[in-house]
Amino acid sequence: AFSGWRAAAIRREIGGHMRQFFIAIFLMAIGLPAQSQTQVGFGGTPHDSSAPIEVVSDSLEVDDTNGNAIFRGNVIAVQGDLRISAAEIHVLYQTNAETGGQNDIDQVQALGGVLITRGVDAAEAETATYFVARNEMEMIGNVLVSQQSGVIAGERMLLDIATGQGTVDGRVRTTLQGANQ
Repeated sequence: AFSGWRAAAIRREIGGHMRQFFIAIFLMAIGLPAQSQTQVGFGGTPHDSSAPIEVVSDSLEVDDTNGNAIFRGNVIAVQGDLRISAAEIHVLYQTNAETGGQNDIDQVQALGGVLITRGVDAAEAETATYFVARNEMEMIGNVLVSQQSGVIAGERMLLDIATGQGTVDGRVRTTLQGANQ
């Protein structure tokens, strides 16, 4: 056992770390951001980005030069268990040289009151862009993620649709639940 000045130094070191730990827990509990970035799971199962995307809307506008489409009014886009709803959705195409110049969906951009669901998880934002080939989703503006385990909010979420893993950053806020809740 340590005694004298060594014991006092160890107690100060442990006390300093414990104090920092409790300050971080306190800040999270009252809703202040303790860090600017946090990990979040979303969907929980692998996603097939090669599945067809079904879109329903009040109106459709197509650009004949590039095939890009703009869906407006109560738009809902569904691919497998991924559901995107928004006031407006833009579907952007990219020419694929490997398939003889056939156009493939490159991005699905959702604007205005965006709601994304996968399974029991849901996320809201002002805008969202689904990068189909990369299997990634970027949500920007007042992002709110709701899951069975709790709620997390921030300014931006980047989500890997294939794995369901994501990162929320920009004034991250969350509520921590106790073990018995």
